[in-house]
Amino acid sequence: MSDVAQHAGVSHQTVSRVLNGHPSVREETRERVLEAIATLGYRRNSAARALVTRRSDTLGVVTPATALYGPTSTLVGFEEAAREAGWYVSVATVRTFDGKSMRTAVEHFLDQGVDGIVVIAPTAEVARAVAGIDSPVPVVMISSAPDVPTSGHVHLVGVDQRMGARLATRHLLEQGHDSVLHVAGPQDWFDARDRLAGWRDECAAAGIETASPLVSGWRADDGYALGRMLVAEGVPSAIFAANDQLALGLEHAFWEAGVRVGQDVALVGFDDETGAAHYTPPLTTVRQDFGKLGRMAITILKDLIDGESVEHRLLPPELVVRASSVRA
Repeated sequence: MSDVAQHAGVSHQTVSRVLNGHPSVREETRERVLEAIATLGYRRNSAARALVTRRSDTLGVVTPATALYGPTSTLVGFEEAAREAGWYVSVATVRTFDGKSMRTAVEHFLDQGVDGIVVIAPTAEVARAVAGIDSPVPVVMISSAPDVPTSGHVHLVGVDQRMGARLATRHLLEQGHDSVLHVAGPQDWFDARDRLAGWRDECAAAGIETASPLVSGWRADDGYALGRMLVAEGVPSAIFAANDQLALGLEHAFWEAGVRVGQDVALVGFDDETGAAHYTPPLTTVRQDFGKLGRMAITILKDLIDGESVEHRLLPPELVVRASSVRA
């Protein structure tokens, strides 16, 4: 840094201000310092800076080993928010969420000197493992369920899945359907549980008795198999699918059988995954703002690192209406 200051003809403190984006530096001076940095190939010594500030500007993220849209988009949203806030992200992918695996992941991050740890926790198994974490740095769990088992040093943030399911079900009922079938996801996932509960809540509020949901996995293949079964046994007038991939499989099965989605059956998904607007027909779905979720998690981590108290926070979802649920 002293070399940069000498080359640019400024003080050591001015170089520091430029590096930290301080607004008090004149633009001409900033350009001169940046030119000196480029000429000399200067890079910050992160290890030395961490010794002074007692912070590494690094966060650890534990995530399940899955390519499913929700967990993957949550990771991407958080990583982008962390980078915007000036933090680096180190990721540990875990296939088995038991006590040993979690301790190994946490110890790995602590060896790196991370400032905080985020756990993307879609299942009960993950939540139980997180509850057993004994970490000297703040831990934030991204999960929809406010009643997941946690210890005092683990804090929660998520999207209100229950509200999203109610929005989807309410929309179908407002289209004039007297009942809504729910195709549910695997019930060891908090999101699937909450979406099923929200569907039941909204039906109960409308005075409608619910039939048993069809419980399956998350994949389009699962939706396709259930769609073929419904074609054989009788397609209901309205279906709320627990995610967009299930809805995609249902659309495929109905198309093969000549059942017109949007006319013969109304269909709503969940997630608003990339491409949902280009299904045939375009899919009505519940959108989760993963970017905003990531920023909220970063805000909570900042507060915890600064010693402030925080509460569990749920982000509201948004219903996106398209042709799959509305008659032309």
